[in-house]
Amino acid sequence: MNQPWKSSWEAAAVYRSRVRGCLLGGAVGDALGYPVEFASLDRIRVSHGEHGVAGLVPGAYGVVGRISDDTQMTLFTVDALIQAHAREREKGIGGGWALLLRQAYERWLQTQSKPGPEEAEPQPAVGLLAEPWLYARRAPGNACLSGVAQMYAPDPQLPLDGRPGEVNPDSKGCGAVMRSAPFGLVNPADAAFAMAARGAQITHGHPTGYYAAGALAAIVAHLVAGDSLEGAVLRTLRLLERHPGHEETSAALREALDLAADGSPTAEKVESLGAGWVAEEALALGVYCALAKPRVKDALLLSVNHSGDSDSTGSICGNLLGARHGDVGLPHTWVERIEGRARIAALADDLAAERVRG
Repeated sequence: MNQPWKSSWEAAAVYRSRVRGCLLGGAVGDALGYPVEFASLDRIRVSHGEHGVAGLVPGAYGVVGRISDDTQMTLFTVDALIQAHAREREKGIGGGWALLLRQAYERWLQTQSKPGPEEAEPQPAVGLLAEPWLYARRAPGNACLSGVAQMYAPDPQLPLDGRPGEVNPDSKGCGAVMRSAPFGLVNPADAAFAMAARGAQITHGHPTGYYAAGALAAIVAHLVAGDSLEGAVLRTLRLLERHPGHEETSAALREALDLAADGSPTAEKVESLGAGWVAEEALALGVYCALAKPRVKDALLLSVNHSGDSDSTGSICGNLLGARHGDVGLPHTWVERIEGRARIAALADDLAAERVRG
């Protein structure tokens, strides 16, 4: 007997699992890499053995599982998307997401300068501003701090023409790409790309900085739709080709694909793609590691054991793996130890529910 309600329910369950997986996977990768973010590969091996970090390790003050600014800003991105979808669904008002995103990042900026919810504005603190664990300064990028402070909201109607943005026009740091996966969780690839690229321009004006952000969101959108990671990257490359100034981002993704096809993944191969401090390198490292190792756990470890921005590359790799395999595919012993895990999962469920209702 045909049961369309069952297939619909199953599809919604898979979708929710992928949304949870993307956000929790990103947090796991972030927490794995954060304690070694500024360490060289040699120093990592001296401190943690010849294979490097083999699991969650203590960071500052001996605490395990702390997330960094990567996950913080990702969660505020989610918060803005939930508000935008709810406003469109309830009031029929669309198109205001860019302003809501800027306002969400302004709330994040409060958490970087105030001691806790009791000092937040306005009072009483609600939503993510009410979470004491988010009031922590975990090495945020200068472009993110200075960009958000300029209170710029990009115009979603303007074309992506490869020109430098109004804010930090020379900056292509990874601070825009590492927060952009959520756009791919609630939009088809084309829309996800455009929204993420525009959202990146709040802080990063270099074309590679905002195109890499758009590319991550597009890859995530394809993964949520059930594509393979390789297929998702190839489709995103075709999307990138339509936009002037895409060359750096496209070249980095192609290099990641070629290196993954070469077999025998190593930390040295990871480092051949760069250090991850800039957007296209962070994206390429995350993609390569997710492709090169068949086991989720091994891919996450590969993504953080290198000399560079280990928390950002780990976060991007985790976003991709979680979107591909869902939260059930993540190492649960690691997930259980992540700072703010319950709140991250609840926010993921809210995002998925809002998208399904819409």
